[in-house]
Amino acid sequence: MGVDVDVLVVGAGAAGLALGVDLARRGVRALVVERDGRLFPGSRGKGIQPRTREVFDDLGVGDAVRAAGGPYPAGMLWRDGERLGEHAMWDETELEEGSPYREPWMVLQWRTQEILFARLTELGGRVAFGRELVGITQDGEGVTAGFADGAPVRARYAVAADGGRSTVRRLLGIGMTGETVDPNPVLVADVRITGLDRDHWHIFPPADGAGFLALCPLAGTEDFQVSAQMAEGGPAIDLSLEGLRSLIAARSHLDPAAVTEVRWASDFRPRAALADRFREGRVFLAGDAAHVHSPAGGQGLNTSVQDAYNLGWKLAAVLSGAAPESLLGTYEEERRPVAAAMLGLSTRIHRGEARRGAATQQLGLGYRGSSLAVETRTALPAEALRAGDRAPDGAWEDARLFDAFRGTHWTLLVVGEAASASAELPGVRTVRIPSYGTYGDGVFLVRPDGYVGWAGETAEGAAAYAAGAGVGVG
Repeated sequence: MGVDVDVLVVGAGAAGLALGVDLARRGVRALVVERDGRLFPGSRGKGIQPRTREVFDDLGVGDAVRAAGGPYPAGMLWRDGERLGEHAMWDETELEEGSPYREPWMVLQWRTQEILFARLTELGGRVAFGRELVGITQDGEGVTAGFADGAPVRARYAVAADGGRSTVRRLLGIGMTGETVDPNPVLVADVRITGLDRDHWHIFPPADGAGFLALCPLAGTEDFQVSAQMAEGGPAIDLSLEGLRSLIAARSHLDPAAVTEVRWASDFRPRAALADRFREGRVFLAGDAAHVHSPAGGQGLNTSVQDAYNLGWKLAAVLSGAAPESLLGTYEEERRPVAAAMLGLSTRIHRGEARRGAATQQLGLGYRGSSLAVETRTALPAEALRAGDRAPDGAWEDARLFDAFRGTHWTLLVVGEAASASAELPGVRTVRIPSYGTYGDGVFLVRPDGYVGWAGETAEGAAAYAAGAGVGVG
């Protein structure tokens, strides 16, 4: 029957690799397969939001991501070869004690994927390149995937992380509902350019009927990313060196010879689409296979990574037998509304109806409406932390809460007056701290993905919750 694994992950993009890492560190036998012969080579998804930086820290790649990138530069507007002045690319947000990260971090998509691939390999995980999936069937015990070449793979579960044109989604018959965000196609390329400083994101507003042009220095490299709006129904987009030279010279003050090399180039039509469902039996959709974003606002890759982060611990808990299979139903319950909200935000930013700011950082996203969010306290103030919310960071003594949360385990956090009461759960790490800002007093059972699953004034009732959620696995 071919290779036998617990989880087959189709697609070695950010979502697939992040899921592979999370499963590998939990001891789950997983295989990531990729149609192409190598990782994606371009810069397209280059913004790592603060919430995703928290996720990467937990997955063991935070330092590598920080070293590979840098902060975003300020925008610089140009007209007729003259600088018009700096342009704020996003709204300033208040500093938050609850996160160690204050801003998006620029890391090129190809570099992010290299880092995740290296971490997956370090953990003993595998990626099989050149494996084009052509068929998928399932029964009550598992999934069988067939490939254009090589033996089939048998797995207990499969995850489609194979992009916006997902083969798996098509084979499952899952539709996508969406819209064209902008009828004009967009060209994006990584190029080498001389004659521009690397301290600014250079923006050339539309003029003489042409679309916008933006040249962004790419952190950690000598490249610039070219973004250019092209005309709907216009001639075929020329992605060659000469084509890029002509485009940049026509829309800026730069001489064609200033463009010395094209490293990667592509074009696409901005759209927003959401899969009608995120699951079919034993197969789940994640990343672009489940939701396709305009790149405006930097939400696509980040939402994709967090799909994986939500699904990984749940698959591990069910596969180990510690949690009922019904736990996997909470993946779509939690992630589809988040994806829908981020799609709307991306579209509004693309159309100039919203600005990049606190919402794009994704720190405020949560799962209060989930069946996994059980809040037993009453009469809470409006600003109180509740079950379903992201568990914020915080300092106490010589440690930080994120240090306690880091890893594959659940954490029982006992805060304030409740800290003197008996509060223990078998197999769960207990952390006791004095009353602390956002948390107030109470008992909080923090999930492996950093969200509050259960909250109470005391630990009474936590054990019953734990029995159905795979608590203690990790």
